[in-house]
Amino acid sequence: MRRAPWGPTARSGATHLRRAGGRLARTCAVSVSTLAAICGLWQGAIELFHLSPFVAKGPVAVYDFLATSPSASAARSTLASALLVTLRDAGLGYLGGSAVALGVALGVALHRDVAQTVMPVAIALRSVPLVALVPILTLLLGQGLLAVTVIAGIVTFFPTLVNVVAGLRSAPAQAFDLLAAYGASERAVLRKVQLPYALPALFASARIAAPGALLGAILAEWLATGQGLGDLMVTSSSTADYSMLWSAVAAITTVSILFYNAVGALERPVLARLGFGGP
Repeated sequence: MRRAPWGPTARSGATHLRRAGGRLARTCAVSVSTLAAICGLWQGAIELFHLSPFVAKGPVAVYDFLATSPSASAARSTLASALLVTLRDAGLGYLGGSAVALGVALGVALHRDVAQTVMPVAIALRSVPLVALVPILTLLLGQGLLAVTVIAGIVTFFPTLVNVVAGLRSAPAQAFDLLAAYGASERAVLRKVQLPYALPALFASARIAAPGALLGAILAEWLATGQGLGDLMVTSSSTADYSMLWSAVAAITTVSILFYNAVGALERPVLARLGFGGP
């Protein structure tokens, strides 16, 4: 006997698709409205402070430069190439820094002595300004991908570590007592109780760290590697190509907003499935 093509499974799949489509639409709407607000503030600041149109390029000027000017095609190609390099650098640092921070946080949760060793080192590392840290890491690691990835990873590592450790410690004492009564091991308690309760903190740190990783990569490119958007921005500034400079700023702002909202869109269904909120 064949199953009806529109049974419970099909209806459930259609419901999931509708919810996913709704989340995507909300994410796009939030991103567009955020960009519109930023463009309004951007143009308003230029007019309010009577900034020179030669140096301060507004949203309309950036659009004309990238879309309608005679050199628009070459400008888009240059900007896209630099942006891809920065996205690669920041993405590797973001994933690496998040993975290391999660591993250290789990070690802190399982072994209290690890916290006394790791947390002061992490705080000391974070207290060093990136502007001072970049030249040192460049001397140690060279002016290549590794240095940029490490710098972006450092920016990602600290907020992820602090938030995840706090999340792992936020589980209710009753849950610990219940599993202890059943003789569960520390690893079982970590897997069944602490990790689920740490997910909101993990997603919060992921939202914060995504734009930070991009800025860390740009700073490393600016000061050390001579590649990506960081190098394009410093080159444009030195040659008075302010249209390209503002276009690079607009590109990295747009990507940061998209990353932030994309993590938020992924967070809602995951946490809703675990009972931390609505879909």
